[in-house]
Order: sequence, then structure tokens, then C-alpha cells
Amino acid sequence: MDAGNQGKIAKNVRNSRRNLIFSCRRRNNAAYMMLAPQPQLSGQVVTISDGYPGIKQTIRAMRSMVQQYRTDIGIRQAATQAVFLTPQKNDYAEIEAIFHLVQGGIRYCKDIHQVETLSTPPMTLAQRLGDCDDQATLLATLLESIGYATRFVIAAYQQPGMYEHVYIQVYCHGEWIDLDPTEQHGLGWSPPGAVSIAVEAV
Repeated sequence: MDAGNQGKIAKNVRNSRRNLIFSCRRRNNAAYMMLAPQPQLSGQVVTISDGYPGIKQTIRAMRSMVQQYRTDIGIRQAATQAVFLTPQKNDYAEIEAIFHLVQGGIRYCKDIHQVETLSTPPMTLAQRLGDCDDQATLLATLLESIGYATRFVIAAYQQPGMYEHVYIQVYCHGEWIDLDPTEQHGLGWSPPGAVSIAVEAV
């Protein structure tokens, strides 16, 4: 084989390697991008008030979604699957199973910049992501779908009345239990350092 042919073969091998590496990278990037669920999205724009009136409006919208979707068959099925292997009639075990479903299965993701957004519980479950209000709404809906009363808690950490975080409480055996699925803590924990707290009337 002459030197010219050897040079062409070596060049073809190098090009093949580059194409293979590029093809692998493209496939890996595509697989990486597909890790996040991609449900069909829909929505509407709603104007809300500034300050505390706007927060109250948001909480009312969250409560409305809980009431609407706690009878949804998909929500009920997700909840019953989560508690299926817990001991029967063990309320704390069932609550903990639902809590871990949201805490471990829903990735925290902030809202659109300067736009308050709310996802329905089925959408949060399908996307597997959401911020504190999305996760709180989903958690409350799942719990209520299997018989547990819930209420929302809003907290301010910088200035009294400037509420910036929401979590829920669930009623079990005569007490309200704090549940915050956005942090890696167990039942009964709530973020410390709040300068004011407001609890939903239920």
C-alpha cells in the first residue's frame, strides 16, 4: 500500500471517530434533555393584587384546586399506591408515605421571574417539579384524597406580613402536624426563624 492510500485510510478513521463521538454526544444530550417529563402544558393569566391581598387570593386559588382535584382518579390512585404497603389504619404511616412521595418525587423549581404561577396537582405530579405553593397544593390534595384534613400555613422571614413561603399542616389524632416537602426534614418540621405566620382557616 502506498503512502497516499495510507493517508486516506488514516483520515477516514479519524473522521469516523469524530462522527461517532459527535453522534454519541448528541444521543446523550437528547437522553439528558428527556429526563424531565414533558406533559402538554396549558394555562391562563390571572391578575392578582399586590401584598397581603394577593397572597390571600393565591391561597384561595390553592384551596380551590385542592377541593377540585382531591376527587380526581389519578390523584387518588397516586395516593393509594403510595400508602398501599403501610400498616392498615396507621395514620402516621400513611401521612409519612404521602409526604415522602412529594418530598422525594417532586423537584423544587422556582416560578417564572416576577410571575406568580400555580400548577394544578395533576400537572405538578406529571411534571415532577414545582415551587413551594405547587408542592404544598399537591401534598394537601393527595392527603385529602385519602381522608386527611389539611390547611395552608404562610410564613414571613424578612418582615412581618411580607409572606414568602407556604407549607401545610395535616390533622391527625387531635393535632395539626407541620409538613414542608421542599426541605429534607421529617414530619412535624417547619422552617425556623419566621417573624410572622398566618394559618388558613378551615
